[in-house]
Amino acid sequence: MSKRVLTTESGAPVADNQNSASAGVGGPLLLQDQHLLEKLARFNRERIPERVVHARGSGAYGHFEVTDDVTGFTHADFLNRIGKRTEVFLRFSTVADSLGGADAVRDPRGFAVKFYTEEGNYDLVGNNTPVFFIKDPIKFPDFIHSQKRDPFTGRQEPDNVWDFWAHSPEATHQVTWLMGDRGVPASYRHMNGYGSHTYQWTNAEGEAFFVKYHFKTNQGVRSLSSEQAAELAGKDPNSHQTDLLQAIERGVHPSWTLYVQLMPAAEAADYRFNPFDVTKVWSHRDHPLQRVGRLVLDRNPDNVFAEVEQAAFSPNNFVPGIGPSPDKMLQGRLFAYADAHRYRLGVNHTQLAVNAPRATTAQNYGRDGLMAANPQGRYAKNYEPNSYDGPVETGRPLSAPLAVTGHTGTHEAPPHTKDDDFVQAGELYRLMSEDERQRLVANIAGGLSQVSRDDVIEKNLAHFHAADPEYGKRVEEAVRALRED
Repeated sequence: MSKRVLTTESGAPVADNQNSASAGVGGPLLLQDQHLLEKLARFNRERIPERVVHARGSGAYGHFEVTDDVTGFTHADFLNRIGKRTEVFLRFSTVADSLGGADAVRDPRGFAVKFYTEEGNYDLVGNNTPVFFIKDPIKFPDFIHSQKRDPFTGRQEPDNVWDFWAHSPEATHQVTWLMGDRGVPASYRHMNGYGSHTYQWTNAEGEAFFVKYHFKTNQGVRSLSSEQAAELAGKDPNSHQTDLLQAIERGVHPSWTLYVQLMPAAEAADYRFNPFDVTKVWSHRDHPLQRVGRLVLDRNPDNVFAEVEQAAFSPNNFVPGIGPSPDKMLQGRLFAYADAHRYRLGVNHTQLAVNAPRATTAQNYGRDGLMAANPQGRYAKNYEPNSYDGPVETGRPLSAPLAVTGHTGTHEAPPHTKDDDFVQAGELYRLMSEDERQRLVANIAGGLSQVSRDDVIEKNLAHFHAADPEYGKRVEEAVRALRED
């Protein structure tokens, strides 16, 4: 059987791939060696800018199958009948570290799902925690700067981390999650995923519901202690990537059951706290979990760079029946994510195989730009409306309109009767067992005790005291003991 011929990128056959062309046997190399220059030039350009956040990631393909009827709440086509399957791609990630970081670190995990639906791609971009550190996107660059490597020392600095949290009391709930037992998942398979934000569903009659997504792992939640994580990160920085890859390769397909919490839109204004505040969870007593379907991962990417590193998720990729809420952090992400991909991958990143629609075809008037790969033919027009049978608008909005009122300006979120930055952090603490509380306190004190400024320490301690007096007292005593050593 004859082997395929190696060619240059223009398709010309390569005569010698082992030796560069030179001026004589021992002479200098020749500029005319097109294969050598092309090969080195491509090698120099193999890497693209890594994501500022969520740089280190893993991913896999699979499917989502509807198991329960939710047509009374949304007319989204991929949820329109029990048994319907939709292809998906799921990317897991750590948030703060760079592409070269370790998997087993104390950090939130990204949980981003791309549904390749028949009405276009729907991107649900969440985390493995139901809440986040801040509630307004204008604070996001500052938050990330405080958690990333310091410009001078080149490493993550406790002074920066805890100083930002000291000035952001709304972070107390997420800090309690992060420093608790679920702060370091044992693997990507053994953690839950959440939409975190509040979204909107609209049914066929135009009724609107606000919705929160919960993907519950069917493998069971498993986590690592700080000591176990440090050991694993040192032994195998790729631990979570390896676990996911090998599990799927041997036929052990991880799965999650999707549940939602639903709130009729009319109830949002009078809910006891702001339901669009991503630093808070909705009570399950008020809005019980309702099962929707099952997500299964059963195929690994063939090329990690092409399909994981270049995967682009944008929270503004909605489909009919699903839309945004007034959640300020979500509103900011509707712009920021797509803009980040245009910078990293170019304006035509949606044409890459992992990002392109699969169950339908994208039809629009976008043209040209770097790496354009959508020739439309000589008769296709690049404007609309036109008289040439080009694609036209439907006139049907994807979701129900959001009511707005008042004057423009930089407003704080409207207060609800029980808005508070500390109540839910205290409730989470009181739900923990004594062993869990001990580990939580030790994890917080381990970082906070390294802060150099007493005033920053005191501000953070005040947050834990406000969440729960016992919580604050134990953290304070643990910090004092470590600083006295």
